[in-house]
Amino acid sequence: MASIGDFDPLNASIPATKVEITVSYLSFMVLRVINAMSLFFTVCVLYTQGMGNKEWREFGRTEVIDNTLNPDFVRKFILDYFFEERQNLRFDLYDVDSKSANLSKHDFLGQAYCTLGEVVGSLGSRLEKALGGIPGKKCGTIIVKAEELNNCRESVMMQFCGNKLDKKDFFGKSDPFLVFYRSNEDGTFTICHKTEVVKNTLNPVWQAFKIPVRALCNGDYDRTIKVEVYDWDRDGSHDFIGEFSTSYRELSRGQSQFNVYEVVNPKKKGKKKKYLNSGTPTSLHYMSPYQLNAYAMALKAVGEIIQDYDSDKMFPALGFGAKLPPDGRVSHEFALNGNPQNPYCAGIDGVMEAYYQSLKSVQLYGPTNFSPVINHVARYAASVKDGSQYFVLLIITDGVISDMAQTKESIVNASCLPMSIIIVGVGPAEFDAMIELDGDEVRISSRGRYAERDIVQFVPFRDYIDRTGNHILSMARLAKDVLAEIPDQFLSYMRTRGIKPSPAPPPYTPPGQPLQTQI
Repeated sequence: MASIGDFDPLNASIPATKVEITVSYLSFMVLRVINAMSLFFTVCVLYTQGMGNKEWREFGRTEVIDNTLNPDFVRKFILDYFFEERQNLRFDLYDVDSKSANLSKHDFLGQAYCTLGEVVGSLGSRLEKALGGIPGKKCGTIIVKAEELNNCRESVMMQFCGNKLDKKDFFGKSDPFLVFYRSNEDGTFTICHKTEVVKNTLNPVWQAFKIPVRALCNGDYDRTIKVEVYDWDRDGSHDFIGEFSTSYRELSRGQSQFNVYEVVNPKKKGKKKKYLNSGTPTSLHYMSPYQLNAYAMALKAVGEIIQDYDSDKMFPALGFGAKLPPDGRVSHEFALNGNPQNPYCAGIDGVMEAYYQSLKSVQLYGPTNFSPVINHVARYAASVKDGSQYFVLLIITDGVISDMAQTKESIVNASCLPMSIIIVGVGPAEFDAMIELDGDEVRISSRGRYAERDIVQFVPFRDYIDRTGNHILSMARLAKDVLAEIPDQFLSYMRTRGIKPSPAPPPYTPPGQPLQTQI
């Protein structure tokens, strides 16, 4: 089979290119008995026909979409399109009744036949076909779209969070999820990604996802990407919260990584004069070979200064709040480099490399617990109380914390140890919990016991985003403010323990150089 990377339309011996097929289904409600307890699980199966024996072979299946009569399937079919051949296609629709892969175990909804050339040659490369296959019944309509794929082979990893989204559930908050669409030349949109549902929150943090750039924009960096926000409902009648638009270029540009997108419901905006938005989302982890995301930028800005005060430049780097391979267990204290026996990374560059590698291998997941990593560092600090070592823990977080009580107790316990904690908050979330942990206004306490001294410094990263694009200056300001309290925290520990500075070591003399005494 020809691949698009090898195709040269002027010199190719096989006239072929790759096309992406997207399927939607418009059902007829008469197919099913509709009541409040009905559950619908629809899948589309694509078959292609062999050239010789004309045998139909299964090419692939979409994902199963539940609780909707008119599903837009996210999973695509990538086909090689041979211009001079007739390529017959068959689409079969099923209502899935069990986990069995055997299609005979499920309810057949109908089928449609066409050729790949018929789809590509339709107006806007969009073909509508009535489904048949059930005598005497109307089976609905299938919509098949085709788009030629360009040679873009980049992938991008992104993570989004929401802030103050509209409350849609009467007995709870909302169960929000995102749906991503890329725009088409005819003004329509093609679905390209759905996030998972985050239950009962107006400030969701969705899991990071990796997606081919061609799925988002087919290599056109300025192509509009529309994102819709919904509140999930069990019966499939998901409530529309709002939408926003962006582009891959905007997402991948340094400054725009940190833009906050307003989620707007056009109907509300038209009815209410004082309506502003239905909340905001923003991108957290954005992994590109060309730009640093907010996490990485904060790590680099602070870490490059801290590392100057470390003799061996070897840093243990831990992650928290993720499912780890191979069994998917959730961990709040895992080595970023994948080596729990030796989590040390060589310099901040080594930490950065471990962070990027971990984004590729772990699945970011809740809840978010701080206390395990604080206790991890505290165990080391507790073993060296003579003033010969001082420990600084840097936590970069989106502000969500699930173990506030345990974290406060960990900080109170650590306040008598030679350690400090720096917290950098990334994203648009409310950081009330982080401000409380900082303890500048009210000394932090746990179960009636107050911290011996203030060991926490918190700063919100968004306050240091230079809108002019000069990240060097803004990151220098971030590092200065983050580290401002460390000297006093260090000295307060030494004074309360009566530890005096050691005599200064003799001046360093390069090997082979004679000692000189100035008279």
